[in-house]
Amino acid sequence: MGGAFGGGKPDTSAAEESLRMQREETARARAAAEEEKRTLAEQMSASKRAKRVGGKRMLLSSRVTPETGIDEDENLLGTKG
Repeated sequence: MGGAFGGGKPDTSAAEESLRMQREETARARAAAEEEKRTLAEQMSASKRAKRVGGKRMLLSSRVTPETGIDEDENLLGTKG
């Protein structure tokens, strides 16, 4: 009984619910940001690895014909001589 002289506690259930929802949203946003950061790091790592490992294949691709393999009568610049 809150009478005229105080003694009762105010109802804070709405504020507590709002705070709980805000904390949940913050946790979801943090998890999403960490997932995006991890995915980006994996993509960058894969890209660096592909450049490091697969680069030599790209250099030979212009000189390779499926039927005969590498053309031996081409010089290093790729022009027939």
